[in-house]
Amino acid sequence: MVIEEKEFGTYSDGTKVKLYTITNRNGMSISVTDLGAALVKALVPDKNGVAADVVLGFDRAEDYLDNPSFFGVVIGPSANRIAGASFEIDGCTYRIDVNDGENNLHSHRTEGYHKRIWKAEVQEDGVIFMLEDNGSMGFPGKKTATVRYALTDDNELILRYHGDCDRKTILNFTNHTYFNLDGHDSGSMEEHELWLGASRYTPVAPGAIPTGEIAAVEGTPMDFTTPKTVGRDIRVDFEQLELTGGYDHNWVIDDWDGSLRCFATVRAPKSGRIMKAFTTLPGVQFYAGNFIDEQKGKEGAYYGARGGLCLETQYFPDSVHHSEFPSCVFGEGKEYCSETIYKFEY
Repeated sequence: MVIEEKEFGTYSDGTKVKLYTITNRNGMSISVTDLGAALVKALVPDKNGVAADVVLGFDRAEDYLDNPSFFGVVIGPSANRIAGASFEIDGCTYRIDVNDGENNLHSHRTEGYHKRIWKAEVQEDGVIFMLEDNGSMGFPGKKTATVRYALTDDNELILRYHGDCDRKTILNFTNHTYFNLDGHDSGSMEEHELWLGASRYTPVAPGAIPTGEIAAVEGTPMDFTTPKTVGRDIRVDFEQLELTGGYDHNWVIDDWDGSLRCFATVRAPKSGRIMKAFTTLPGVQFYAGNFIDEQKGKEGAYYGARGGLCLETQYFPDSVHHSEFPSCVFGEGKEYCSETIYKFEY
């Protein structure tokens, strides 16, 4: 494994931002940065041995300071939505940033972990990013968070998360990478074929807040238990798709017990690339990039709606308000640990 380090730009306070590139013996490489602990690049060979960058992003750190679509970043301390931008733990009410209608999305748009500089430590097969947070954004407690990126010679991109807090708090990390297996500059990924090992999902009300119901996907456009293209049903007259402009929901991973299991397979017919996804977490937010603003990305490419898809492993959105959902309350000795793997084949 070869790991290279170089400057990637400058943070708003003048700090030099670093980019770390990890290359395996197959010629696959990933590049990650200490700004937002973001995955910036993933060069993956196709069936002919031709490598392409399969994640959306930017060429320099300064563009990640804006990044309205959250390309590639780690979200924390709380990914996804919290209703009413407030929550209660042990009788104490905590109010957080109102930034998505009347709700909270991804903790805070300017102060969340995706906008911070993480401390980096290079290891034999990857990079570990570390962050300390003393009760910011309204989330209680002094928190520590780590995210470790590793690359194997089996073309596995491994993300291991750990978090702890001296008080009970919400810890629900995810990575917000957008994948396009034909290449980040290939336009729409609606022809990608998706299988999800999830026979249920969590329907939402207006504002994309879960209703609390856990519903079967069978007989609906939400059913990916048999592989189909992302675009096949995305425009079907179905209330859940209309509420979110397409797929942007939490799927409940079948038979979740905290062990690592395969929950998704993505196939790109054009390039022949395949990505299999594994996680120890109970849910995945499949987002079809419905609202990617038109913008300039890496290497002069222009991105737009449906240019990439996200498979954001997570505890369910707004789980703090739904006792029937797996709890994302950690701290006071209960540590957060999870693992997600994206494995590339052809």
